[in-house]
Amino acid sequence: MAGLRSLLVCIVVVAATIVIPTSAQLSASFYNRVCPKALPAIRSVVKQAIFHEPRIGASLLRLHFHDCFVNGCDGSILLDDTSSFTGEKTAFPNVNSVRGFDVIDDIKNAVDKACKGSVVSCADILAVAARDSVFLLAGPLYQVQLGRRDARTASLNDANRNLPPPVFSFSQLLSNFQAHGLDLTDLVVLSAAHTIGLAQCGTFRARIYNDTNIDPNFAASARKNCPSSGGNDNTEPLDATTRRFDTVYFKSLLQKRGLLHSDQELFKNNGTDSDKLVLKYSRNPFAFARDFSASMIKMGSMKPLTGNDGEVRLNCRKIN
Repeated sequence: MAGLRSLLVCIVVVAATIVIPTSAQLSASFYNRVCPKALPAIRSVVKQAIFHEPRIGASLLRLHFHDCFVNGCDGSILLDDTSSFTGEKTAFPNVNSVRGFDVIDDIKNAVDKACKGSVVSCADILAVAARDSVFLLAGPLYQVQLGRRDARTASLNDANRNLPPPVFSFSQLLSNFQAHGLDLTDLVVLSAAHTIGLAQCGTFRARIYNDTNIDPNFAASARKNCPSSGGNDNTEPLDATTRRFDTVYFKSLLQKRGLLHSDQELFKNNGTDSDKLVLKYSRNPFAFARDFSASMIKMGSMKPLTGNDGEVRLNCRKIN
């Protein structure tokens, strides 16, 4: 198993280094000179957080996704509301759902200490923490492109408009991803981030009570912890190995055991290109690791603030 993991890491790092187009203003070596201790400091805090609560890895990965899909990867999801704007934390896809802000605070404090100042942006911290969470939960290791700066504002309305809800149909999901410059492969592999973590009852109730493309035994089991009314915050694992980043997510879709409606929309067993990708990744963990890494780097390069745009926050929760 150790040999397989080493080979997987090697393949993914080489692939990420050679073939993945990224923003020309971002670079994997951005902090090499100004603060070579930055990335090890981030991983150390993430490792401690996952040791204490493995679920937090999925939460940190989700924070990065929800940040990037709203006006680019600019750390705006971390901002608390102010008198001049209502931020993204209370948007419908985020309220009482996104978590891990305290871990980001811990990372920021550790990195600023290691760098002897506020050198690393909160947006970059989100990107690296997401990568490290995947790796520490047995997923691929890929090179994160760095050099993002932090937004000075956030928008609740933009978060409500841009984040795809779990009730979306396949066509709605694909349109949403395409609007962000992503494609079908990106949709399928990034959705597979649901191979780790939990989902709240309110996000999958309609699926387990109303959908027909669902395994009856799976639905019956999920209903035990998710009543037809109430219990919105009760949780279920998104797949059977929720603490391990693997291909069980795809195998679950083949069995009509996708917990979220939006997940099962990726596989309907009717020969679509999406079906073919799900089948491919269920059988080939190396292909999944390679393509997931490429899509994470692609997503992480969406509309970054660089150069003199934005700022490097002193506190990730508020502008300077």
